[in-house]
Amino acid sequence: MNKHFLGDTATLLGRSLRHVTRSVDTIITTAVTPIAMLLLFVYVFGGAIKTGTESYVNYLLPGILLITVASGIAYTAFRLFTDMKSGIFERFQSMPIARSSVLWAHVLTSLVANLISLVVVVLVALLMGFRSGAGVLAWLAVAGILMLFTLALTWLAVIPGLTAQTMEGASAFSYPLIFLPFISSAFVPTDTMPGPVRAFAEHQPVTSIVNAIRDLYTQQPVGTDIWIALAWCVGLLVISYVFAMNTYRRKIS
Repeated sequence: MNKHFLGDTATLLGRSLRHVTRSVDTIITTAVTPIAMLLLFVYVFGGAIKTGTESYVNYLLPGILLITVASGIAYTAFRLFTDMKSGIFERFQSMPIARSSVLWAHVLTSLVANLISLVVVVLVALLMGFRSGAGVLAWLAVAGILMLFTLALTWLAVIPGLTAQTMEGASAFSYPLIFLPFISSAFVPTDTMPGPVRAFAEHQPVTSIVNAIRDLYTQQPVGTDIWIALAWCVGLLVISYVFAMNTYRRKIS
């Protein structure tokens, strides 16, 4: 059964990746908005924002990476919606394939596409002066957090991709996720915010994830932020996966 599932997932993953490579503009579009924000905040607003660090691009990058992921998962919902409306799911159900492999193929495609977009954004940040003396283990930890975050949001994106009634509705759910880093420590320290806003910013998941990533690549003591970040990512991943699979089963039953 495992071999059957893995083989079906690999085949369907190849199908999804071929669709992505035929429309490279989706990856470019995903990276354009975060890069534009990176340029805007570093070169226009950066001089007026006090973060207590020498390089604002070093401070800003974790939040931009999370925005990159949030932008990219909208395409997962869009691709799922397109498949639902085209009737391809019904065709797959008439074939002897593992049912869950259809969703896993979309999820893994999202992981690959977002990884490419993240690499592009980091390369632009390097051109803008981003530097890090962190070692291999620290960067592996950063990659692990970003992969967990991507998987969690991708499984969340599966739900509107299966249930939306319009193409716009399938991808619009990502807008609040893109906005969330603005009310966190991604752009400015939370201690500059007024009371209620600061309380929300310090207790929402983005702040812990941003702080953990920033501490890792700046070689600062990570503290409890990394465990809080992992708890948020794993918790959201489990909840999103359960709801997405239940929604999928109802749709194909």
